[in-house]
Order: sequence, then structure tokens, then C-alpha cells
Amino acid sequence: FRDHLAEEDAIIARLQPFQAVCVMRERTPLPRNVLAALPNLKLVVSTGSRNAAIDEAACQELDIELRHTGYVTSGAPEHTWALLLGVARHLAPESAGLRANSPAWQTTVGVDLEGKTLGIVGLGHIGRKIAQYAHTFSMRVVAWSPNLTAEKATEAGAQLVRKDELFRQADFVTIHLVLSARSRGSVDAAALALMKPTAYLVNTSRGPLVDEAALVNALATRRIAGAALDVFDQEPLPAHHPFRTLPNVLATPHLGYVTEATYQVFYQDTVTALLDWLAQRAH
Repeated sequence: FRDHLAEEDAIIARLQPFQAVCVMRERTPLPRNVLAALPNLKLVVSTGSRNAAIDEAACQELDIELRHTGYVTSGAPEHTWALLLGVARHLAPESAGLRANSPAWQTTVGVDLEGKTLGIVGLGHIGRKIAQYAHTFSMRVVAWSPNLTAEKATEAGAQLVRKDELFRQADFVTIHLVLSARSRGSVDAAALALMKPTAYLVNTSRGPLVDEAALVNALATRRIAGAALDVFDQEPLPAHHPFRTLPNVLATPHLGYVTEATYQVFYQDTVTALLDWLAQRAH
């Protein structure tokens, strides 16, 4: 299906006939009540290694097999760095002015990365890759996550600091936590209030990690300089959302994983999972 369904009643009506459903990341919510309303459903194949929109416990209880595909890990960190560079050098407004044949020329002044401090919230695989990129650009790197040790931070080329110190010190803050009940809303109004007025926030992980209303307020009041965002509380982003119009936001439609290599793995593994499931049922 090419259209996006977010309402549970619409999802139930659409998926009623099917025994197997293949979902792209977290676009289609499959909570317990939706799964329970699909008596024919026997298999869900989800792209990626995890999907917070699927109730895994309910799948087990309802005897619905859940399978995941592989994942290419280079896309997300590369897109994160593209967004960081884009917001630092104001590429979106400058490109838009050029395309609109604006007589104005060089309307912004970019921010140098060399010598600046990058704060990484979540120093897992992607966070460690971002630390490597930062060192290539001669940046200082500080990091925090709930279970991060000084030894692990040093191994990744970062300095472990307290969460509040990270938000105070960083010229750029980039979010790379796994979304969970504990991490939801980790970047709240209090954290944003600690940031420098010249600092930028980058989020390519999951929208709900950041208090969206607090971020909109911080951007609208110029409490922080700007944000580069690839993920949102609701996707697709609603038509009249402030992130579409705020001048200090660089936003992309969740493109972090949208690469040729990733899609090859997604679709090949999805087909393999379906064929394997059909073969098992034939015996």
C-alpha cells in the first residue's frame, strides 16, 4: 500500500484479510488491541532490528510470529553529519534563495566546526561513529548516556560528563539514544534551557526522545540557535506543524535509513522471511 494509515480502526479494516503483513519501520502502529482484532494474522515482518510500534508480548500471546530484517548501519550517522553541516552552514535557506532567483547573495554566516564542542547523548554504535566524524573535523567530544562509563567514553574518543554539563558545554548536541519508557522525553525543557543561545540540536534517532513542544518554544524564542531534525513525534509530519515553517529548523522526512544499501537488505530479508515462513507452513 502506498498510503499511510495511522488510525487504529483504519489499520484493522485494511489488514483484516491478511495472514502475513510486512511493515516499514515504525510507520504502522501494531499495539495489542490492533493485533487482537486481526484473527487471520500469523506473521509480521518488520524492517530493521527493532520496532517500538509493535507489541512483541502481544504477538507471542496471540501466536503471531514476528521477524526482523537486517540493517545497514552507515546511513544514519552519515545523514546525521549531513544535517549537522547543513544547519551549521545554513544550506537550506541559502539554497532556497538561490533557486528563487533572489537578488540577495550570501545572506548568512556559517559556524565553523573546528574547535567547537560536540555533545553526544547516547554513545552506542551510531554515537561512536559520530565521535569519529567529529574528530576528523577537529572538534572536542563530550558524551553522556545513563549507563556510560568513563572507560567506554574514552575508548570512543569522548569525555564522559554529566547530562547537565553536556547541554551547557556543547555547541552542537546530537541525540542517539534508543527509544524506551526511560529515555522518552530525555531532552526536555530543562535540558534545552541549559544550552547556549548559539547552540544547535540534532536528532536523527526518534522524535519522542525530545519534548517536541519545548523544542518548538526554544526555537521560536531563539533560546537556541537552531535544530536539524530527521524524526518527529508523528510521521509523516502534519501539514501545519511549526517545524515546517520555523526558519531555524533544517528538517528531512526520516531519511537516515533511506539508502540503496539499506533498502536492498530490507527487501531481500523481507522476501526471505516470507519464503521461509511459507515453506514451514507447507510441511
